[in-house]
Amino acid sequence: MSRRSRLSLRDLFSEALSGLLQRPGRSMLTMLGTVLGIGSFVAILGLTSTAAGQIDKRFTELAATEVRVEDVGADRVSHEMSFPMDAHDRVMAIDGVVTAGLLWPLPLRNPTMSAVPGMGASDEGLSLHAADPGALEAAGPVVASGRLYDAFHEGRAERVAVVGAAVARRLGIQRLESQPAIFLNGTPFTVIGIVSDLRRLPDLLLSVIIPTATALALYGPPIEHPATMLIETRLGAARVVADQVSIALRPDAPNRLKATAPPDPRSLRGNIAGDLNALFLLLASISLVIGAIGIANTTFVSVLERTAEIGIRRSLGARPRHIAAQFLSESAILGTLGGVIGSALGVIAVVAVAVLKSWTAVLDPATTLAAPLAGTIVGVAAGLYPGLRAARIEPIEALRQ
Repeated sequence: MSRRSRLSLRDLFSEALSGLLQRPGRSMLTMLGTVLGIGSFVAILGLTSTAAGQIDKRFTELAATEVRVEDVGADRVSHEMSFPMDAHDRVMAIDGVVTAGLLWPLPLRNPTMSAVPGMGASDEGLSLHAADPGALEAAGPVVASGRLYDAFHEGRAERVAVVGAAVARRLGIQRLESQPAIFLNGTPFTVIGIVSDLRRLPDLLLSVIIPTATALALYGPPIEHPATMLIETRLGAARVVADQVSIALRPDAPNRLKATAPPDPRSLRGNIAGDLNALFLLLASISLVIGAIGIANTTFVSVLERTAEIGIRRSLGARPRHIAAQFLSESAILGTLGGVIGSALGVIAVVAVAVLKSWTAVLDPATTLAAPLAGTIVGVAAGLYPGLRAARIEPIEALRQ
């Protein structure tokens, strides 16, 4: 009575490794799909986490220190603003406030603007705003030339202006030593400063900005677009300031003002990271599917090419499950090696991008440690059908080919 053949794990691994080493070039190319899939998976998750960390950092530095107060109770009949005349001083008395100020669009219809008197033309996309020195400071300007107006200009209602760099180019203003003027509806304003960037309110880069006292004296209070107060706070004080500012400004009618505090940066980062992860995980999954198809295709072709070998093994006593286990082992080894190499390449890619961008690399250990296991699973899944097909090959039919 013959004994049933057995295949130890050691012999199984040896046979699978020998089968792969017989065709090293094909094995490397087959493994490449898994390398790319796992590498993309690790790199995408790492870069998403790293980018989300930078978003959180920038949000904390800028938006988390910003509070805006809207005039929701402006009287459109008397044109009375809800903000008191000493709004700046009242807000600055609140603990945690760095600077604050009022701003609004000028209430002008079809305004004209020109650098030459008597040659006014439509502003064509340029805007006109009034802002007090505190609002300009809170906007975080980068002065390219000249200076910003200050409390002296505000207190005397001087006809001075600060313009964005794009506005200066359109008006032909290049240097401020000669104190160039611009004419708004024929009224001259001396340009004393040009700003190239605004950390907050970047839309004002296409504006001509004048002091609020000057705007009130020349054009009256804001009507169609009520005033807004921009407040810069110390980090962590924004929500407290937002809770107190309406009462500090109008203790008699706090409901005429609406303060908006920044959202929680942790929830914002979570939402952004979640959206990015959902998108990029889909792309990484597609890469893994492509890698699995590559392994399955190569393993299937290997089964067809090694039909005679399978027949010989079966005739010598190998059982169907031994044949299936061998091909499954080969695909699993390819998937595991692809997972290890892909995971390493993904980590290198994340660190390289972080270094180039001067970011802090953020990598979840669970992702990098699980990547080789994911490669193994992909390899086993890809080799399942070819392995079962190989196990069903009859010895006599195999030896005839």
